[in-house]
Amino acid sequence: MTGVAVDERAGEAGTGQKARLADREGFLAWAFLLPSVVYLTALVVAPFGLTVAFAFSHSTSQAPSYRFAGLRNFRVVFGDHVFWRSLIDTLALTAASTVLVVVFGTVLANVLLADFRFRRTVRTAVLLPWTTPVALSAISWRWLLGSAGSPVDRILREASLLHGGESPLARAPSAMVSVVAVHVWRLTPLAAVIVMAGLAAIPRGVWDAAHLDGAGFWRRFFGVTLPLTLPVTAVAAVFTAAFTVGDMAVVRVLTGGGPGDSTQVLPALAYLRGVDRGDVGSGAAIALFLFPLFLAGVMVVLRVMRRMGHRP
Repeated sequence: MTGVAVDERAGEAGTGQKARLADREGFLAWAFLLPSVVYLTALVVAPFGLTVAFAFSHSTSQAPSYRFAGLRNFRVVFGDHVFWRSLIDTLALTAASTVLVVVFGTVLANVLLADFRFRRTVRTAVLLPWTTPVALSAISWRWLLGSAGSPVDRILREASLLHGGESPLARAPSAMVSVVAVHVWRLTPLAAVIVMAGLAAIPRGVWDAAHLDGAGFWRRFFGVTLPLTLPVTAVAAVFTAAFTVGDMAVVRVLTGGGPGDSTQVLPALAYLRGVDRGDVGSGAAIALFLFPLFLAGVMVVLRVMRRMGHRP
């Protein structure tokens, strides 16, 4: 009986220690999670809540107010032709940038994985467009594309593509092409790094087996490499779409939305209305409209990638 009692007390002590250990692990888990929760609340949840509140209020920069305005701001925004033109420009810019970035990023990733001299130096140099601050890179591109005597200006004039006092940023079609080009230049390194991670995870034996079967480069690429890297390619596409939809610095610095609102995008328009012109409610309504737009874009990208992955 004494031995049984001792065993019972030992079991109870062990159970108590396990419970205390579980409580301690739970406390540590919450302690480590708390900074992330505070960060997300301060920089994501709180601003989003303020945006929703302002979008349904009469608030302006001169008279901040949370007085409920119903759908007034949305009616004002939806009745403005500049908003619809900006929406079309945003969709076109995002679609073109995403496709080009994914294509160029995939090609660049395959090149950077090849074995050649100065590979590390080249990899570092390729990352510079992504690591350079957006405003600084946009200012540099504004000088290259909008200044007389710049290298790009000279090349275009030598090719008889520019005449007189024209510049690529002064004409609507070429201005939008310039905005797309800057986004592609900035985001291609990010896509390349993401795709490189997927390529590095593919076992070397898979490529060797395809090579022994007589598959050429393009057959290996479309039959082996592309299907196996579709998940990371989808991630690259989502990140590209997110950074493009939410970016206003490139358009604001490079073209200012011009000429004639031909390159205006929704983030820049929201800033223009809400900050520059002081109509906080309308600016918040435009910014809030970006949220479902972005979610719809992500769903489209993921669905396309999923269908490509199940293609026989």
